[in-house]
Amino acid sequence: MTEKILILDFGSQYTQLIARRVREIGVYSEIHPFNRIPAPDESVRGVILSGSPASVRDADAPQPELGAIRGKLPILGICYGAQWLAQSGGGSVEKSDTREYGRAIFSVREDDPLTCGLTEQSVVWMSHGDTITRLPAGARVIGSTDSVHNAAYRFVDEPTWAIQFHPEVHHSECGTALLRNFVLGICGCRGDWTAESFVESTVAQLRSRLGDDKVILGLSGGVDSSVAALLLHRAIGSRLHCIFVDSGLLRKGEYGEVLSSYEGMGLNVIAVDAHERFFADLAGVTDPESKRKRVGKAFVDVFDSEARKLSDVRWLAQGTIYPDVIESSCVGGPSATIKSHHNVGGLPKEMNLKVVEPLRLLFKDEVRKVGAALGLDPKILGRHPFPGPGLSIRVLGEVTPEKVAIAQEADAIFIGKLREWGLYDKIWQAGTILLPVQSVGVMGDERTYERTAALRAVTSVDGMTADWARLPYDFLAEVSNEIIRKVKGINRVVYDICSKPPATIEWE
Repeated sequence: MTEKILILDFGSQYTQLIARRVREIGVYSEIHPFNRIPAPDESVRGVILSGSPASVRDADAPQPELGAIRGKLPILGICYGAQWLAQSGGGSVEKSDTREYGRAIFSVREDDPLTCGLTEQSVVWMSHGDTITRLPAGARVIGSTDSVHNAAYRFVDEPTWAIQFHPEVHHSECGTALLRNFVLGICGCRGDWTAESFVESTVAQLRSRLGDDKVILGLSGGVDSSVAALLLHRAIGSRLHCIFVDSGLLRKGEYGEVLSSYEGMGLNVIAVDAHERFFADLAGVTDPESKRKRVGKAFVDVFDSEARKLSDVRWLAQGTIYPDVIESSCVGGPSATIKSHHNVGGLPKEMNLKVVEPLRLLFKDEVRKVGAALGLDPKILGRHPFPGPGLSIRVLGEVTPEKVAIAQEADAIFIGKLREWGLYDKIWQAGTILLPVQSVGVMGDERTYERTAALRAVTSVDGMTADWARLPYDFLAEVSNEIIRKVKGINRVVYDICSKPPATIEWE
């Protein structure tokens, strides 16, 4: 049985980071909205309450119902969670005189299982506008900062702790140790959740769930769909049928390269050339969301058509991962939908296939670890993420075969140079965006009026946040010169230096 920690999401930007930190300790964690708490079973070892952009003093503040949990399972309230525990227990939470945001020095005030082994003083990260001015009856302080007396406290007669700082962010020096104390010490978890254990348990679950049914899977050549395919292949063998669709929106030469990479893996792969269908569906479309939806529908229609050629197919497998889910739906209630994703949101009723998503709750780096455990080809394992809608969202404005061809040529130079300079593996994701902007240039003695290409390269851990990559000037100069010399239709190259947030990784 897999042990788990439940994380109740009140809408904090850091909720997914809490989940990651718990998993890094070796314990599986699940995020659930505060107002849809699953009934805890014997696998649940503890509960963490996240922060929130809301104030507990607001009339419409999130109010979780913890009757089935409180006093029965260990609880750790973080920031908003700590303030809600205080106020709901009869304590006082008031607006702080000054917004408590940024680094602070946390001092341990007494020995406690939560602070065991922590240094007497350490840097922590604060991010709140309210503060706990009076603790509830039965609670006592276990740690403070210069400006926050009740920075950490616990209830004496129940296994409930609370802190007003964020241990999940890397700025908190004692954060990982504190979470380890809670998860391994207080909750008593074994800390044995690994990529290998995930493979073992997921394969067993897939065998049980799918039985003798046939499954169809859309392969993209990327890490996610490839790992999903290997998991399913290990579970059901030849009953898995993989479809690789040439949408015409892939990178240059990718269609043939991907088919070659799957040789020898034992997968049933059906190759489908559908580029004319995709370009026809995208004709005249300029809105980014409409592009995503049209590409998604085209993929689903192709899958449906191919599935009908196979008898008794019951399931459509997808390589959906956790960031896809987070960015496509309001998981935490207050969270905003950033973009739609063709892997998320279900299928048309007429398709008559059920969905199986074996990677749905994994972050990208966890998917790579699972892929390594499955023996996936390192060439696929190390590939940068590539958007499901492909180059349709890297060609801004209307998508045409001619524009895609220009983007492919420029992108091939950019990616090739990253590999040549030994930079590819240091980058999370990179790509070339063709802008609907033309500018004047000069080549030889002739005036040009051609398009602008934007280079995008970011570093990240899981794609939820990202920073623009500090690529060498000489590298950028070499890439720019080669694109302008070799790609007809581009006479200007720019580099995107925006991080996520506020920008997204993709432009559309």
